Amino acid sequence: MVDLVVFRPLPNAVHLTLLVPELIWPEPGDDQTLAHCRAPGLAWLAARAQATRQPRQPWEEALFACCARPPLGLATLRRLGEADRPDDVAGDWLCADPVHLRFHHERIVLADAGAFAIDAAQAAALVDGLNAQFSDLGHFEAATPRRWYVRLNAAVDHVAAPLSQVAGRRVDSELADKTGPLHRWLNEAQMVLHALPTNAARQASGEPAVNSLWLWGAGRPVDMPLPFDAVFGNDPLVAGLARHAGREARSCPAGLADLPASSSPLVVLDTLLPKVVYEDPEGWLQALAALDADWFTPLRGRLGRDIKKLDIVAPTVYGLLRWTLGAGARWQFWRGQRDVATLAGELAREGSPA
Repeated sequence: MVDLVVFRPLPNAVHLTLLVPELIWPEPGDDQTLAHCRAPGLAWLAARAQATRQPRQPWEEALFACCARPPLGLATLRRLGEADRPDDVAGDWLCADPVHLRFHHERIVLADAGAFAIDAAQAAALVDGLNAQFSDLGHFEAATPRRWYVRLNAAVDHVAAPLSQVAGRRVDSELADKTGPLHRWLNEAQMVLHALPTNAARQASGEPAVNSLWLWGAGRPVDMPLPFDAVFGNDPLVAGLARHAGREARSCPAGLADLPASSSPLVVLDTLLPKVVYEDPEGWLQALAALDADWFTPLRGRLGRDIKKLDIVAPTVYGLLRWTLGAGARWQFWRGQRDVATLAGELAREGSPA
């Protein structure tokens, strides 16, 4: 018996953009992961796409590039996208995300709060402790146990990579800059966090202490229209970016069949990202298989029908990849398929883009 697939047709001449962080991940030498990678829909699309490759960049910056905006004010926009967003986000903000720094083979490795448990009561107690000591700097807020902010009393010129770029990695060089305006303050904050009773209780129970913060996202966002008529995504930065432009971001649909009608939608599919950050190859394979079933394979049947143009933007370890397909791609029968293992091997042989 053949199951019938029912989908809601989109308007004619739809230009769909998918932002898919970490779409191509395993290193070519990771034969165990690549051997089990099955994504026939993606392989069909990749074989027919016009491909470009740019230097590596965080997915947050790739999001802003998709929206034709400079990556400024990421903290302000992420705060605007939170469920408990304040009525007024004017001023200068930083993401002040809780992290655990540990020594590993004489190197400092950063673990973000996605790698350890922290509940709302613990987050609130730690934030209260910071506010009691550093009211001269600004006011700290915990929008969620994992995502904290500080509304600064005065702007600072603080340059740092988004947390997604450093979580689970060595941060020796990032922490070595003693010229930054917040370096001395951050040292003091680490001492305050260490002395707080909540951290003492965490350590006594065998949990990692929240012994530092990752400060990032400085600047103020610019006022520019979005080149999309609809934005879909589950990350608060996506929601905040849309709200700042005067429209409401909607949660990410379960698949292409559930995508509401629009002529130029942007969909952020970020389910692969945490699997890479926390080095979970099995989880990455499962998430890719789900994306293939829900998005890439259905696109094969709808490209050239109600979807006239498709852009897939993929920030990866191999660089920022962009695949573009037009309506005529569905007739290119001779193209065959290019699976993930083949793509990873080709990108590795080409080397990193300048």
